[in-house]
Amino acid sequence: MNYNLEERTKKFSKEIIGFLIKIKKSRINENIIYQLIRSATSVGANYCEANAASSKKDFKNKIFICRKEIQETKYWLELLAESNPEEKEKIRKIWKEAHELTLIFSKISGTLNKN
Repeated sequence: MNYNLEERTKKFSKEIIGFLIKIKKSRINENIIYQLIRSATSVGANYCEANAASSKKDFKNKIFICRKEIQETKYWLELLAESNPEEKEKIRKIWKEAHELTLIFSKISGTLNKN
């Protein structure tokens, strides 16, 4: 299990990119892919920014964005699975990691809100 969240979110982004390169192109898929790549890669970028935050408030805000972006990523993954039933198993594995990241960012947010 990778506990380095910066590395884990970067690995997640790379997995998404590698997977989406192989998805068949169609009118429906193009929009979903565009949205998914933006939200999925945003998670890691915002986590890196959180680690370089200038204040606790800035850190809290970036973590909140991470949580929103990973939630959006799960949404787009579900739609991609619907439009690509042949890829449902692979998407399910990616979605599982997205869900674990959701739980992690929710836990971090919850801890920050207590302080």
